[in-house]
Amino acid sequence: MNINNLKIWTLTDGSQGMISQVNGLASELSNDITTITTDIIFPWNKLQPGFLPIYSWIFKNRIPINEIPNIVISCGRKSVYLSLYLKKKYSNLVNIHIQNPKLSSKNFSFIIAPNHDNFKGSNVINSTGALHQFKINGKKFNNFSLNNDNLVSCIVGGENNHYLFSNKEAEILCNKILELKNKYTKHEFLVITSRRTNDRIKKILKKRLELKVKIWLGEGSNPYSYAIYNSKFFIITSDSTSMISEASISGMPIYVYNLPPKRKSVRFERFHDEFTKLNIIRDFISTNALDKWSYSKLDESKRIAGIIKERIIEGINETR
Repeated sequence: MNINNLKIWTLTDGSQGMISQVNGLASELSNDITTITTDIIFPWNKLQPGFLPIYSWIFKNRIPINEIPNIVISCGRKSVYLSLYLKKKYSNLVNIHIQNPKLSSKNFSFIIAPNHDNFKGSNVINSTGALHQFKINGKKFNNFSLNNDNLVSCIVGGENNHYLFSNKEAEILCNKILELKNKYTKHEFLVITSRRTNDRIKKILKKRLELKVKIWLGEGSNPYSYAIYNSKFFIITSDSTSMISEASISGMPIYVYNLPPKRKSVRFERFHDEFTKLNIIRDFISTNALDKWSYSKLDESKRIAGIIKERIIEGINETR
């Protein structure tokens, strides 16, 4: 295996959050990357890996077995099946899984698990927050008529298994944004919704904010990447560890709008505690001003890729 000429496959179910994580790591390891969206038949698609044996015919998509890679990087439950199948078939393959695979780490060459998952093992590399595809000093052209000298970006998630996002929370968020907009008249405010933002919340945001700030509700070009690279402040809802992790590549202040919990989540608590201690995030509602503070830009994809390269080289040297 030539560490400077690695062929990599990324395996996901096509979810954007998973794609960002595998691409973030893969792009730090190589430029030769093949994207594979995994899809499997029933009942494998309903079960955690480990319950049933894995055969080539359970995969709906074609696997380009004539071009076997050096490394596969998977993320998500469905992608685990293909990673395990390829590792069994090609023993020299390095298979890396991002997040807790919910089965023994012995099935993988490396597992990349965030600290807040509290998943440990000899081949587990822990990350601070989620991996992603954004780069330090990355660029994105301004196609959105935005003034990025004082750009404040509010990135809105949505209700999930752990957090409520009712009309009340939407109204509170709008009130706070308008309060800051009135105070900081020379700042450009941009509100960006996500795939999880439901129509009910979008309707409130549009009604309350459309005439006061720039707002993106899912139509046309998405300014999200531009915001990550150019914002001077962030306001992000607490439901997404990924969006907060991505914004932390900027080194800019991140205010978190804490949604009311549906139930206790130790994982989310660990994440928010860790990022608070690192001085990356502060509470949004309790602030009356846009305070400037700094922290080390968080580039976990690059750091972890370096660790993987070192360990692969160590393994090559041991076999010589």
